[in-house]
Amino acid sequence: MEENKERQIEEIEALTSIYEDLFELENENKYTVRIEEKNMVANLTINLNADYPASSPPTYSLSAPFLSPTDKQKLMGNLETIYLENIGESIVFLWAEEIRQFIQNQDCDINPEIESVIAEQIGLENLQLGPESFANSAVIECPEIFTTDIFEDRKSVFQGHCAIVNDIHQINAVLSKLNENKKIAHATHNMHAYRIYIQDKNSWMQDCEDDGETAAGSRMLHLLEILDAKNVLVVVSRWYGGIHLGPDRFKHISNMTRRALEESGVLKQDKSSNKKKKK
Repeated sequence: MEENKERQIEEIEALTSIYEDLFELENENKYTVRIEEKNMVANLTINLNADYPASSPPTYSLSAPFLSPTDKQKLMGNLETIYLENIGESIVFLWAEEIRQFIQNQDCDINPEIESVIAEQIGLENLQLGPESFANSAVIECPEIFTTDIFEDRKSVFQGHCAIVNDIHQINAVLSKLNENKKIAHATHNMHAYRIYIQDKNSWMQDCEDDGETAAGSRMLHLLEILDAKNVLVVVSRWYGGIHLGPDRFKHISNMTRRALEESGVLKQDKSSNKKKKK
């Protein structure tokens, strides 16, 4: 709808003016609002659709690793309520400010491992949480992990890992299990993305982590969305070989994400794909 498109453009212009450097426009249909509060950083990534804002909300992903699963679910519920109370209106600013208010007022239930990582990250531009942040997840039964063969380009090595997951605890268990492998733990980057369908709320819980490879996690998540992957976590490990790959690195990360999905059985595997192997 032409009217929706015009309203989307107006909203983007307003958000750019309000948030300035905290607003990043990837393309005309996708952007991220960065919310910084109490030395914590949350990223609200918006994917616009043709029906927004007239008759549907935008698709979004919320990256806030410092929140406990309970707090994150509560916050997502708040965002859903805001939409239902403002159907037909532009709501991204309301969502961003709700996230800011939530961080200000909520006594987040952060476990000690994550809390220590946050303390170390104070003053840094990006809050990055790696698999080592989730040591407590060992008490949760770890889902089966499927690992691809390696791919090498100009001495940089890539490898994908995939697991079927149904909640945050299983995600943490997979990340912790992978981190037990010293080779994976010492990778230059361990990027990941996940999507979980919450049936009783008819909504998605999804997030991603760059682990130092800027925008890699969001690209992985975008691919999961395009492929309509459900209840899955994908991790791509990269060992940097000393030669810059430029944009090719994102192509390899996306290819390893798709390959991990295929070899784990989440997607229909191409005949040319290698056989899956368990880790």
